[in-house]
This record gives sequence, C-alpha cells and structure tokens, in this order.
Amino acid sequence: MELSDLDTAALVQRRERLAARLGSTPALLFAGAPRVRHYAANPFPFRAASHFFYLVGASIEGAALLVEGGRSVLFLPEKPADDELWHGPTPGAEAIARAVGCEVRGISALDAAISAKPVATLPCPDAEGREQQALALGRSVRAGELKGDDLHLAGAMIDIRIAHDALAVREMTSAAEAADAAHRAGMRATRPGRFERDVRAAMESTFIARGMSTSYEPIITTHGEVLHNHGHANLLSEGDLVLADVGAESLGGFASDVTRCWPVSGRFSATQRAIYEIVLEAQRRAIARVAPGVRYRDVHLESSRAIAEGLVAVGVLRGDPSEIVEVGAHALFFPHGVGHLIGMDVHDMEDLGDLAGYAAGRSRSAQFGLSYLRLDRDLAPGMAVTIEPGIYVVPAILNDPRFSALVARFVDREALARFSDVRGIRIEDDVLVTSSGQEVLTASIPKTLDEVEAAMRG
Repeated sequence: MELSDLDTAALVQRRERLAARLGSTPALLFAGAPRVRHYAANPFPFRAASHFFYLVGASIEGAALLVEGGRSVLFLPEKPADDELWHGPTPGAEAIARAVGCEVRGISALDAAISAKPVATLPCPDAEGREQQALALGRSVRAGELKGDDLHLAGAMIDIRIAHDALAVREMTSAAEAADAAHRAGMRATRPGRFERDVRAAMESTFIARGMSTSYEPIITTHGEVLHNHGHANLLSEGDLVLADVGAESLGGFASDVTRCWPVSGRFSATQRAIYEIVLEAQRRAIARVAPGVRYRDVHLESSRAIAEGLVAVGVLRGDPSEIVEVGAHALFFPHGVGHLIGMDVHDMEDLGDLAGYAAGRSRSAQFGLSYLRLDRDLAPGMAVTIEPGIYVVPAILNDPRFSALVARFVDREALARFSDVRGIRIEDDVLVTSSGQEVLTASIPKTLDEVEAAMRG
C-alpha cells in the first residue's frame, strides 16, 4: 500500500484506543525482519507482524512502534548507503510521519527511549524479529510465554482488534471482492485433463493483477478430505470434485478466507449434490445464528446438528441426530470447528493462542471434533468470523481404533459406499456481525448448486 493511501486518522485512533487500555504501561511493537529464502540477498516477500501493521498501516522492515500514554513514536532502521541503488527512492522520515500520524525517529534512538523502565511487547512471528526484540528489551521474548505486562498488552490488543473499525471493514470487503474474482476464475479454468496447479494459477493471477497476494497457502485439491492439502499436482478427472480454499490479502493487510467446491465435469452427480446440499444447509443455519450476544460455540453446534440430520436422512448415519451430536459421532465426518475469527490474520490473533479465541473462563473441550473449535466467545457487533462446515470421508478417522465403537454404532458403511465420489466438501464464507444480525462479506461468490454450475459454464 502506498503511503498516500493510508487512513491517518483511523491509525491515530487505533493507537489512542490501545494507549487508553494500557494506562501507564508503555508498549513496543516490532515489525519483524524479512525471512531469508536461501541467502541474505534472496529473502521471502516481507510482511510486517500484524500487531505492528494494524497500528502503523504499513509494512516497514525492522521498524518498531512505541506507544506510551498519549504519544506514539515510530523508530525506523537506518538505510544502507547503497539502498537507493538497489531499491530506488523510498519515502523519507517526514513523509512517513505525515502518513502514519506520529513522530518518527531512527532506530538508534530506541535504547534511550525505553531505558530504565519496563516495556510490554508481543512476540514477532519470525525468529529474527524476536531476536531484535530481546536485544532491545534486554530479556527473553518467546512465543506462547506471555505474562506480566506482555499479557496485559495482549489483552489490550485483543480488545481493540476483535471488533473491526470502518477501515478494517473496507479492507476486508476489498479482500472479499478479490476472492470473488479468484473463485470464478478457478471455476472457469477447471476441466478434465488439467491439473490442480492450473486452477491455482488462474486464481492467484487475479490477486496479482490487483497488487494483492494470498492471505494463506492456497488449498486447491481433488482430495478435499485432507484438510490442509497444499500440493497441487493431481490431474483433474471426470467425476472429481475440486475443493478450493483460497483467500486474498488486501493492500492494507486484511484477509479473506473462502472455500468453494465444484465438479471437474461442470455438473454435480446425484450423490455429490446430496452431500453438498447437506453442507450448504449446515452453513445456512449457522450463518442465520450469527448475531450479537450469541455464543459462537452454539453456532458450531447448530451446523453440527444440521450435518447429523442430513447424514441420517441419506442413511450414512443412523440414530437420533441430537444424540449423535451429543456424543460427537458427527465429528467422524465433520471433525473441525465451524470457523474462527478473521481480520488482519486469516485466523485472527491466533499468535496469542486461545486468549483471543476463548472468552475468560472458557476452555477447549476434550471431545474429538469440538476440541478443534478455534473460537468460543459471545459475538458482538464488529466481530468477523468464518462459517465453514464440511463433510469429509477420512479413512484414518473411520478406521481409527479410538472411534471404532462410534463407527460401529452410528455409521452405515454400505450406505456410505454409495457416496464414493465424495471425498470432502467444505463451504466457507466471511461473516461480519452487525448490530442487528450479520452481513456475509463474500456472499457474491457462487455457492448454490445452480450458481456453481452456471459459473463453470461461464
């Protein structure tokens, strides 16, 4: 994002909100360092740590932001003498200060600014950034070890990031629009004889054309039962389904996270249609539950009941759907949570562990399936979540001795065999909680059976 595009007033307000929650505790947020691919002159593309990016609005390698009372100072690394030779002219300190809306100094002034006082921080995601933090603060900085002032800072960041401001909503809407273009391109690019990587190329090219990137490693696979399948080498064959979990990162660093499934042939088979409709109904019912004051765990359980009811109706599961959900037998086919927070991170603030995802006094269930639920908070206006139920046929689950009693009691393997052309189906959208209910930010992306087939013909 260009400095001229920054919403200075919104960034100032974010820092003011953080300072108000911190009180007298100063906080130092680091951008982090570029990660080397093979050697120092060949780094991966740099993207600043999200807490820094949220408050500054720009990715600046090696920078640090001090928030102390009503004052914020951005410390910038010194540029090498030959920097302009390799990278061309870059904005100076005055231009950055105007765009970001705070004082700017050289990084060499940081030591004096924080000396002789405790300063809170949050660990960078990269080891190089954590090393910079440890040197600056004179103490160990490790992921997953928050305590004291650092824990206080984590709580304050969660408070200001969990309900999205107008700038964040604009960025997420932009990322959603990019995802729309990508999924339509993927549908159009799919046909027998091509490879998964051909579909990936078509989808990612729409992001590149917008100056954007993916918000996570794309999942584009005919093996939808593998939840995080990042290979793209399979040949697309008649009768296969493509599961595409692909989202964009906006120019301002916010994510979209969208999953759609479509048939390689352009038309769903009868069995694929039946399972797809179960997943779609589960998603509809879950989205309808999203509203202020609703516990997200209950949204998950609503989708679980819909899946249990649907699988009983087609004969794959047998028994009472309520009992099936109560004992967790539905998780044999729907083993993950219905979604998660989304914002500047695709799993927003998950670097803080369950502090962001779980409200005080709540903890993860020990039950298989429910234990993977990433979010258990009461929803509030401004929060954004994904809703992504799925049905997967995973031999490693169905044949696992830990679940043999559940399988024997509830699963009709003969009925399941009739759906052999379904490996995995997931449908995912990004949903903003409003004062009266919800807004599906990704609603324009084809999702019904007829819409998907029509988009593939297009």
